Amino acid sequence: MLDRTIAPPIIDPIDFDIKLKPCTQFSLDNKVPVYAVNAGAEELVSVEWLFYAGNNFEQRNMIAASVNYLLKNGTATKSAFEINEAFDFYGAYVNTACYNETASIVLTCLSKHLPQLLPLVRELITESIFPENEMAIYQQNQKQRLAINLKKNEFVAGRLIDAALFGAQHPYGKYTTVKDLDALTRDALIDFYKQFYTNGTCFIFIAGKLPADIDRQLNRYFGDLPFSGHSPVTKKLTGFLHPAKEKIQTVVNDEKSVQAAIRIARPFPNRHSSDWQKMQVLNTVLGGYFGSHLMSNIREDKGYTYGIYSFLENRIQESALVISTEAGKNVCEATVVEVWNEAKKLREQPIEKEELQLVRNYMMGSILSSLDGAFQIINRWKSYVLNELDEQFFYDSMQTIKTVTAEELRVLANKYLLEEDFYQLTVS
Repeated sequence: MLDRTIAPPIIDPIDFDIKLKPCTQFSLDNKVPVYAVNAGAEELVSVEWLFYAGNNFEQRNMIAASVNYLLKNGTATKSAFEINEAFDFYGAYVNTACYNETASIVLTCLSKHLPQLLPLVRELITESIFPENEMAIYQQNQKQRLAINLKKNEFVAGRLIDAALFGAQHPYGKYTTVKDLDALTRDALIDFYKQFYTNGTCFIFIAGKLPADIDRQLNRYFGDLPFSGHSPVTKKLTGFLHPAKEKIQTVVNDEKSVQAAIRIARPFPNRHSSDWQKMQVLNTVLGGYFGSHLMSNIREDKGYTYGIYSFLENRIQESALVISTEAGKNVCEATVVEVWNEAKKLREQPIEKEELQLVRNYMMGSILSSLDGAFQIINRWKSYVLNELDEQFFYDSMQTIKTVTAEELRVLANKYLLEEDFYQLTVS
């Protein structure tokens, strides 16, 4: 019997032996790879159809995002209302998302309803027709949303910092305009849809409490579709890279606003860099959590902002280290000064042992929470698949968190936290 008079031992997350639940793989008849994590106590399942159909592949801006959004808005046999009703009848949720390289359709439902719902998803992939009236509603809604967002300094800053880093024509740097929305045509959407969805490159990721015959079900509805080969086909983006010549920019967006959005960013290698995993630790120290240097100084001590964070962008080909905050107009310059003061400290002074131990525990605890459930586990595996990594990357990351030294992080700070390498943008 448990003796409740004795307190349980306290174990730091850094001492946990965390394991990544394996991901099984099989292929459909048409060679579509399926990655599966069978876990969970509830009869719930998530199925994601992921295509190389992001804005990297579009000929004109907004085509990829528009196709992805309008997939559910009409097929050869069903209206948008009927499609939504069909999924709602089974208590299912269907979401679509479009990114730089990829786009996806995600179905979340009870496991027992897959036989009724998989044919509906097949219909979205093979028979969507992009009705003119749905397109018109979409264009109007997007223009209204854009008009509202353009009044927000943080929205404008997010657009302009990416354009500064990569160039306005780069898939990572381009952004939507009203002109782009007006230029959309149904024929262009259908052409993109047929090339990159119906005949596109597809991966399937499934997680949850899976039916015993999940392979047969998926093969029945998707194993005969004319999907193309499955080697990574993402276009290399080096020819698009045209960063801004001016590294410090100030933009007046709303003269009446009392706050300004500040973005400070620099290019950074992708996950295949030998510095990536160590940089995750250094970034956490700098601005990656609530106890970071930036937060402690600029929020807690100076009171210039409610929050300031740094992060590495989650992109496949090229990444960026970004520092992001909103501050009062009268303290923007002081905020930037303090950012570089903290960067200088990290370049010159090794991180104290106690602080580094705290960061190690925080990061290991974050990894634990990110593995809480089958859906989160499959998302980690998806990241590895798309970035051409394997589970060793997971264990190497944990080993780096546990063993990286303060001196190694100081050397890394001298490599990546130099003011002259960053683009600085203030939008007020």
